[in-house]
Parts: sequence; structure tokens; C-alpha cells
Amino acid sequence: MTQIESDPASRERNRKGLLAVQVGLTANTLLAVLKAGIGIIGHSPALLADGINSTSDVAYGVVMAIFMKLSGKPADHEHPYGHDQMESIAAVVVGAFVISTAIAIFWNSVNGVYEIFSGEWSFAGASRIALWVSLAGAGIKVWLALWTGKIGKETRNTAVKALAHDHRNDIFSSLAAAVGIFFGRTGVPWVDPLAGAMVSLVILYTGVEILRSATADLMDTLPGKRLGVEICDLLASVEGVQAVEEVHAHRFGPYLVVNITIGVDGILTVAQGDRIATAAEEILLEEIEFMRRVYVHYHPVASREGKKRG
Repeated sequence: MTQIESDPASRERNRKGLLAVQVGLTANTLLAVLKAGIGIIGHSPALLADGINSTSDVAYGVVMAIFMKLSGKPADHEHPYGHDQMESIAAVVVGAFVISTAIAIFWNSVNGVYEIFSGEWSFAGASRIALWVSLAGAGIKVWLALWTGKIGKETRNTAVKALAHDHRNDIFSSLAAAVGIFFGRTGVPWVDPLAGAMVSLVILYTGVEILRSATADLMDTLPGKRLGVEICDLLASVEGVQAVEEVHAHRFGPYLVVNITIGVDGILTVAQGDRIATAAEEILLEEIEFMRRVYVHYHPVASREGKKRG
């Protein structure tokens, strides 16, 4: 078994992930206070719903920051592969918060539409400042979604990718709130709370997608056929490898641990077989990004020369 340690690279990756979480947490805190406050003062159900969404972002941002710090801990006796799967657990937390927020916003918004049509709530439209706050929030979230998405792509951090998706949701949330506020001010008041309900459906869909992706990592779903083809192609170039019988890959955060079984000539000595296995390990560690460990088992197969003589 061969292992490559890249502590400086891992620390830099963790630093970028934490930075994305901390910047998002700071922005969401400011937006939550501003949206909820103006939503109440400016009489806008849509902006208030958007503020509730930002408040939930703050709550899971705190939890996420804790998990991200834990994921940066080095490997130990109980966790020989490190703590990188904490990132997937953090993404599950994000997904759960997103789904619960979507349900709460939907219920509140639909209730608001009902009260307007039933006459229980006299809604004359939101103030102009509510419109400007919703538009400003959308602009801030556009930048956060792009910047966080770039970091998530660079680091292959599941939690940061989930955070980028949530920032993208918030763009639609703020724009929908702006549309609702605009129509509410022009004499169509039911559009304001209805916009909140439509936003909640988008948020719900993204929450389900975040959960699906994160739980796939935690349940050891194989990374994909493309990886299997890449491994087989690389092993085909290793002298002495006559067959690739099995490939099992598992994710630990962004990193991969692979178990493979190869076939070698049955007339080779144990030492010769071991040299082939070591060469197979080394080429996979060198050529595949984020490959952390490779385990190679080799089995004897019929000698090609023997087949020719036969």
C-alpha cells in the first residue's frame, strides 16, 4: 500500500472552504437582519419570508462552520482516512435546513394569500424601501453564488458546493420578493405572498438535491463509470498487468480510496507480482487527482506464453 500525504495542500483547501463559509455567514447575518426588519416595517410578506430564509442560512452557517473545522483535523487511530466526510455531513445539515425553511415559507405564504382573499388581512402593498432591499439582496447573492461556486469547484468540497447552491436559491428568492413587492404596490396585493410560495418550491427542490448528493457520498456510492474507465486505461499501461478484474472506489470528502484486483502471469514469483502491484499503485496516485490511497490485490492468470504454446 502506498500513500501520499499533502498536508500543505489539504490545509489550503480547508482554509478556502472555511473562508467561503465565514463570508457567507457574515453576509447572511446582515441580510437576515435587514430583510426581516424591513419586511416587518415595510409591510412585505415576501421580503419577510426572504428574511426568514436568510435567518435559517445563519443558523446552518454556524453549524457548517463547526463541521468544516472538524473536517480539517488530521487522520488518527479511529479515523485512518481523516475527517473529510464531515464535509458531507455538513452538506446534509445544509439540505435539511433548506428543506425545513422551504416548508415554513410555503405555509406562511399560502396562508397570507388565503387571508387576503378571505378579507381577514387588509394588505395595501409594501413600502418602496422593501423593493430596494430585495433587489440589493439579489445583487449580493449573485456575487456570493459565483465566488462560492468557484471555491467549491476548486476544492471539490461538498459542503461549499451546497452553500453555493443555497446562495443561488437566494437570488431567486430575492427576485421573487421584488416582483411580489412591485405588483403589491401597483394594486395586486396577493402577488406578494404568492411570490413567497413560489420561491419556497425552488428552495425545496434544491434542498432535496443537496441531500441526495451528500447522502450518496456517505452511503459510499461509487464515484462513476468515468473513474473506472480512467483507472483501467492507466493500469493497461503498466507492464505485467494482464487483466483488471475488480475496481471499488470510495469517497472521503473530495479524496478517493481505491481497491483493485488485477491479474498477473501465473508463473511470476511473489516478488515480481509485488513489483507490478506497486507500479499500479504509483501510477494511480500520480495521475488521478485527489487519490489518497490505493490497495492492489493480484491474482495469477494463465501465462500468455503458455497459451501460445498450447
